[in-house]
Amino acid sequence: MAGLLPAGLLPGGLLRAGLLPGDIASPAELAGRLAEHSYLADEGLATAAYLGLKLSRPLFCEGEAGVGKTELAKALAALLGAPLIRLQCYEGIDASQALYDWDFPRQLLHLRAAEAAGAADLEGLEKELYSRRFLIARPLLAALETTPAVLLIDEVDRADDEFEAFLLEVLSDFSVTVPEIGTLRAATPPAVVITSNRTRDVHDALKRRCYYYWLEHPAFDREVQIVRLRVPEASDRLVRQVTAAVQALRAEPLLKRPGVAETIDWAQALAALGADHLDPALAAATLGAVLKYREDAERVLDVGSLVARAVAGA
Repeated sequence: MAGLLPAGLLPGGLLRAGLLPGDIASPAELAGRLAEHSYLADEGLATAAYLGLKLSRPLFCEGEAGVGKTELAKALAALLGAPLIRLQCYEGIDASQALYDWDFPRQLLHLRAAEAAGAADLEGLEKELYSRRFLIARPLLAALETTPAVLLIDEVDRADDEFEAFLLEVLSDFSVTVPEIGTLRAATPPAVVITSNRTRDVHDALKRRCYYYWLEHPAFDREVQIVRLRVPEASDRLVRQVTAAVQALRAEPLLKRPGVAETIDWAQALAALGADHLDPALAAATLGAVLKYREDAERVLDVGSLVARAVAGA
């Protein structure tokens, strides 16, 4: 079973081999390497990610939607040259959907083939049916089997308390028990990024297991840097004006404040239309790139005035 070792073969407990590349010696160097993959991390986030990689601790990123939590996991995967294995959480998700399941159709076909061949060793046949070849790896098991790997547990706040307790058990020693096979542990734990939009409070026990970092909406200059990096085809004038307009929108009483992702989307849309600056008419025509609720679009009735103020201050 590639990437997994039976629990008893790890003297002294879990092997804690971090995934931090040997040529990265500080959080500042990690931030520089992430920037090479189009992700700008501030000192606090770079430090939390550095420690998570070095010490094999999950990184718990919390903040509003669109501030860059999921993008961090993607950038780490690119930096490490590792696959990104994503577990998207939702209400009602359970262990079988996150960990593993048995491939019953294949088991049935194998059983029928063995019967047709006149198999006499029923005990051996049963063991074959519940071996690794018939186990379907869901994201958690796939991450434990893959070295290196980046495991993204996205929007954990959408799951329920029981699923949080299950996650805590798996992440405490990066192991999984399959009753028919035994307890297996990852030879090298994956890098784990857990995200939450804080639609509800996540239990303290899970947060204590992780390094925690709250992501804010960036300041104007930092957001301009991010958009420039992600939308190089946009003019500097357009990037600054779009960023100013989005930051003005965040000050409005909206159902969903636009995040950095929406700033990038808006700049991309305008650049695709050949715009080199933001004008009120074009802003109104492309508002769907930044506001995702009809009620929010209706709240910002005077887009022209808002854009004019933002552009003047950019």
